Amino acid sequence: MQTNKKATTGKKPGSRSLFYRISAWLHLWLGLVSGIVVIIVCLTGCIWVFNEEITSLLEPETKIAHQDKPVLKPSALMAIAAKELPGQSVGYMFYKDGKTAELNVGARRGGSTLKINPYTGEVVSKVTRKPGEVNFFRWVLNGHRFLWMPFKIGRPIVNYSTLICVITLLTGLVLWWPKKWNKSTRQQNFTIKWGASTKRINYDLHNVFGFYALLILFAIGCTGMVYGLEWWSKGTYWVTTGGRSIPSYKEAVSDSLQAGKLQLTMGQRIDAVWEATAAKHPASKGFYIGLPDQGKAGSSIMVIAYPSKGTFYDLQRYSYDQHTLAQIKGDPESAMSYAEADFGGKLRRMNYDIHVGSILGLPGKVLAFFASLIGATLPVTGFIIWWGKGKKKKKAPVKKAVVAV
Repeated sequence: MQTNKKATTGKKPGSRSLFYRISAWLHLWLGLVSGIVVIIVCLTGCIWVFNEEITSLLEPETKIAHQDKPVLKPSALMAIAAKELPGQSVGYMFYKDGKTAELNVGARRGGSTLKINPYTGEVVSKVTRKPGEVNFFRWVLNGHRFLWMPFKIGRPIVNYSTLICVITLLTGLVLWWPKKWNKSTRQQNFTIKWGASTKRINYDLHNVFGFYALLILFAIGCTGMVYGLEWWSKGTYWVTTGGRSIPSYKEAVSDSLQAGKLQLTMGQRIDAVWEATAAKHPASKGFYIGLPDQGKAGSSIMVIAYPSKGTFYDLQRYSYDQHTLAQIKGDPESAMSYAEADFGGKLRRMNYDIHVGSILGLPGKVLAFFASLIGATLPVTGFIIWWGKGKKKKKAPVKKAVVAV
């Protein structure tokens, strides 16, 4: 008697493996759990990617053509700020190539923002915000980071939803991978059948677009978790540096015992450290200057040089004693130059640029934008697929024919 293989194995022809079925279960339920958060995070990410470009379009007056003459020194900008907003101190200032100089005056969170022509000293714009009030892009970023909720509540929700999203991307790849590669499966997995039914088009949008965006979304998700999940941040650093732990943060502190010994105004001190930094980076495309808190004798001056326009990975940070103007050795990771860092250190510095796509310039930002946009649609198309399967199962029972006697 011939043995029936189907009966002995108990496995239906064409049935999937246990790994596939587990992946399908995780993909479905994890996707449903995190869907709304993923939509919000992806859409706000789309907007944030081009925040500088959009701001430039909406504020054309902030574009300042490069001129072959020195820009105004920080002390001159501080004097303008003192005239515009008397009694308030400057918290930080930005020099940007091709843009107005930007000064934050008053409260570090809130206060007023002055945008000044760095060549003429003309005040291009002055915006004063109430405590807690933010501009549009800061509002978008707040939604991206913590869903406009209290930080301690919203931040973990975003972080762990991102982790869930990364898992669903991997399980999605398992579901997408065909059992056999042939002309038919290639066409099905790589193209959208636009002439098909609405149900089929929705499936293709989820399946095909999801695959094309997978690698970029995976990179965006992994880099995003570096900012929010401490164990992930430490783990990725440990792996990429070959087993090295993240150095503990060391704050740059001024020597308060030297207070009052340097007979220079704060403006003159800022000029001195800015010129010293600029001399080291004559071709830099921008400088950030963080002024010391006047109420804290240990507060230091920070100057950051941005060698490249539009990217942050190769920035160079310097800290100076506000009383002696001597350079202070603070956090070793941030004080080290990009060229001096090892592979893991370089990758950590590139984290933000990878996250927003600017590591590849404008094309990278475009890729990040479309990948995030697709990411926002995946929970929607996935839900429609699931809902459609549920409705299919709930078909009306077939009525039995009544036989006349």
